[in-house]
Amino acid sequence: MLVDGFGREVSQVRVSLTDRCNFDCIYCHNEGLGDTRGPMAPREDELSADAVIRFLEVAAEFDVEKVKFTGGEPMLREDLEEIVRRTPDAITPSLTTNGTYLPERADALRAAGLERVNVSQDALDPAAFREITKSGAYNEVIEGVKAAVEADLTPVKLNMVVFDRTVEHVPEMVDYVAENDGLRLQLIEYMPELVERPEWAIDIDRVHDWLAERADRVEVREMHHRNRYYVNGGMVEIVDPVENEDFCANCHRVRVTPDGKLKGCLNRTDDLRSMGGLSKDEIRTAFRETVENRVPYYGEYKVQNEDDEWVQNERYVETPLPSD
Repeated sequence: MLVDGFGREVSQVRVSLTDRCNFDCIYCHNEGLGDTRGPMAPREDELSADAVIRFLEVAAEFDVEKVKFTGGEPMLREDLEEIVRRTPDAITPSLTTNGTYLPERADALRAAGLERVNVSQDALDPAAFREITKSGAYNEVIEGVKAAVEADLTPVKLNMVVFDRTVEHVPEMVDYVAENDGLRLQLIEYMPELVERPEWAIDIDRVHDWLAERADRVEVREMHHRNRYYVNGGMVEIVDPVENEDFCANCHRVRVTPDGKLKGCLNRTDDLRSMGGLSKDEIRTAFRETVENRVPYYGEYKVQNEDDEWVQNERYVETPLPSD
């Protein structure tokens, strides 16, 4: 297994199969690349199934254990079942989706070897859902979650981004997972630096405190210093990466963009590395170089100044070109 200069093993990869999406979520950052929702037709530079599998075969050589297929909306790929089926046996595949296509495809994906799914679900109120996602597919998502549970793609994690438009819906979501077997809730801290709307951010500690008051039991996961709250039989986990050095110090992921570039950090776009023509030798070289150049975002790429503000570490600021 490859290890970066900060002792972090790379055991997981996230492969963005497309940046197309049938939703237009107002907080979308498209795996850190920016909201690029556009035409639904596949782009010419979108990785083919063969290229994805070639990459995963190389990742397996480096003892990568898990792959998360993401997007955009990865289920817009008609060959998704084929990609899952051809994933190397040593790598466990999972999926992040908005859930709209799960009613028709959950069983086929499970049969192909998919282990579990994360479904984006930011509210149980149809009007709020429409406002956040710019989609009227609320019922399809609800049915998709049910289909995933019935197909044994469990535990189905509901991903809820917590910001000023969604925080009022947290109590209802907590009750929902408690009342439905096979579901877990993952509350994801809003990342203003990726969306560039800082006014939407809330104090995530408010959510921690609210859950702690109601929880029967609280666990702290050593990796990323995440808290898990068990409320009325349901499990709620908070993913709070903003200003969390522990989160970045324990990141074990490398990302792949839809057009075949490797990305060492979610928050950065200055570390993209092409895999060239996607031969196995080119993939191996790019993978090694990407891991070698990975740095924790908080605590290294971003550091606190004397005013406790997070600023870019001077060692990563490009030296300006001399002027004429």
